[in-house]
Amino acid sequence: MASQQHLPAAAKQIRRDKRTSSAPQSDDSALVRQIRDTHTPGRFDSHSVDVNQILQVIEEIFHRTPHGHAGGLLGTPEHLDTVEDRTPLSSVDVLFHGLSYLIQKIYCEITCQCSGGADAHTSAIELLRTLSSYPWEAKVAITLAAYSVYYGEFWLVVQLCTTDSLAKSLATLKQLSDIVEHADSVKPQLEAINNLNKAILNVTKRIVEYSEMVNMQSQYVSEDKPPLSIALAHIPAAAYWVIRGILASASHIAILTGSRLEYVASTTEVWELSSLAHKLNNIHDHLTNELENCRQHIVAKRYDEEYETLRRLFQSLHLDNLRNLRALISHRDDIQPLQIGTTKSRSGLEVLRRRHVLLLITDLSLSNEDILILDHIYKDKQKRPEVEYEFVWIPMVDTNVWDEAKHLRFEDLKSRMQWYTVYDPKIIEPPVVKFIRNDWQFDKKMIVVALDPQGRVSSLNAIHMLWIWGNVAFPFTDEKEQQLWNAESWRLELVADGIDQSILEGIEKGTFVCLYGSDDLDWIRKFTNKAKNVAKLAGISLDLVYVGRSTATKERIRKVNKTIETENLSRCWPEYTSTWFFWSRMDSMRCSKAKHHKTLESDNILKEVMTLLSYDGSDQGWVMVWRGSNERARANGHLTLLTLDDFDAWKAAAAENGFVPTLQDELGRRHTPQHCTRLVIPGFGPDIPDRIACAECGLEMEKFFMFRCCLD
Repeated sequence: MASQQHLPAAAKQIRRDKRTSSAPQSDDSALVRQIRDTHTPGRFDSHSVDVNQILQVIEEIFHRTPHGHAGGLLGTPEHLDTVEDRTPLSSVDVLFHGLSYLIQKIYCEITCQCSGGADAHTSAIELLRTLSSYPWEAKVAITLAAYSVYYGEFWLVVQLCTTDSLAKSLATLKQLSDIVEHADSVKPQLEAINNLNKAILNVTKRIVEYSEMVNMQSQYVSEDKPPLSIALAHIPAAAYWVIRGILASASHIAILTGSRLEYVASTTEVWELSSLAHKLNNIHDHLTNELENCRQHIVAKRYDEEYETLRRLFQSLHLDNLRNLRALISHRDDIQPLQIGTTKSRSGLEVLRRRHVLLLITDLSLSNEDILILDHIYKDKQKRPEVEYEFVWIPMVDTNVWDEAKHLRFEDLKSRMQWYTVYDPKIIEPPVVKFIRNDWQFDKKMIVVALDPQGRVSSLNAIHMLWIWGNVAFPFTDEKEQQLWNAESWRLELVADGIDQSILEGIEKGTFVCLYGSDDLDWIRKFTNKAKNVAKLAGISLDLVYVGRSTATKERIRKVNKTIETENLSRCWPEYTSTWFFWSRMDSMRCSKAKHHKTLESDNILKEVMTLLSYDGSDQGWVMVWRGSNERARANGHLTLLTLDDFDAWKAAAAENGFVPTLQDELGRRHTPQHCTRLVIPGFGPDIPDRIACAECGLEMEKFFMFRCCLD
């Protein structure tokens, strides 16, 4: 390494001072107090200094200087002309007209510190005192502006000295000519200065961001309370170290300006610059983390406010439903948030104005069977001019973990819907998701929230009405649901409505209809053969219909159906959707009755539904025999087989009193506690009653919890 004998005396002194005093000090309490003591807020705290425009000019200067490489010393005007001018000078003339004197004053203080060899800490404190009346963000922006003038002048002379006579003369006076000719020798120091400048600019931007947060988000954060108060406590020290970095960088440029060709940057000098850059980068990372905490706090506060606004909105009266729909789906007027899934045509919310709207709220686990049944109901609606409503699918997804697989799943589901859907799940804001989960009680299972033409909720979950009665339940109000139940009874039409037309035709013909379920093929073979023999002996026409089992997988049901068809054991529903819909309707009946606070003791339909669901939860299979709409006998599969095996004992009574009533009596007579059942109810929450009595013996059933992954 070259000796220091050719360096100017001032430069030697600067280096000695830097080695003894410019190494980063710890931000202990004494230093912070000293920094804070320089701040005496005055008229400039309330006076607006547009630091963003100042930073824009500073960045333009840094942008047009070489980025720390020695080759940049040979830059040409042609190179400079290729850089796009990003500074709207006319818009900042007025700004700098008021600050130019102050920037020049700080410039002079920086150059004096560089030439006089003053202690860096003392110089930084003096600069802070000069700017004592300005906010912290203005202090660093103004100081950085003054430094950028110093830095820019250095590079302007260096870049033009080979092509411009004036620049050449200035380079001679500043002793820059030798550096241009021997650029590689100063490359490490130039790179270190460039890295330090980047760190200075990054921390300055963070300090400015904090000031913007205080000014623009004051309704959500307070300077006196965490997390903002914690973050702001670090700003004075951050501003101090920005100014220390500026002084260090300017000092090293002064060394370069006064050096001869023998000068080579020492490892210590480069380390000093790198050490400051490292400290500022750490400060930047810390401020960034604290800033993110503040932003999360602001977002949480804003979301809470929007959530409460949404709650109040749905408790108020409106002329139409658009305000509520905009709050749920999209506030923006510049997009069309709705899309017809099958055609991909887009539209705005205006198409829903003053219409009944059914909001289909699901996650991405929506089944193909759900879509098929909804599609059937939607097509049926189009045949009924008196039924006017629109479906809108609102997908509930976690957009924080949104990936390509979820996007493809969403697009696939949407493509099968001929009704309106939200075109992109990400437009559904978190406060809306919270509102739907908390106030509308959505949790995985699809719900259908019915809104009237004024946007009021007429039913928090109309899915059960849709499944049980279809479009007959329009306009899908809780009152309409109660009205329909008041007119219902436990009859075969209610059990099989919309699933098997042959069953409904058999009622008129007087056919005996036997519905049965299980996934045990051995039991199915024994039962169907025995039932056919008994029907023949009793002289009755028996329509055996296999309806599957709710807990069996789709593939299991298909396998059983194929065996039943191949061996001609009975009729079965060839489409799995029919089996799925049968059990979904049963569960909807249970949920609907629970919603209206019905109990097994007070409601016969609920008792029969719970009995059927209990049978389905058993491994023994079940049987339900009907004649006409209301005459029925039912029992679990094991008890039914025992009773049919003993047909000779009650054959005469069946001929005299009727087959179905006699069968029911015989089933009751043979029942023992061993034939009691279990009941598995999917989901949890308000649909689950506090207590359930056994459908067979009437005793209260024990309650267990079961967690099961999707088996299909």
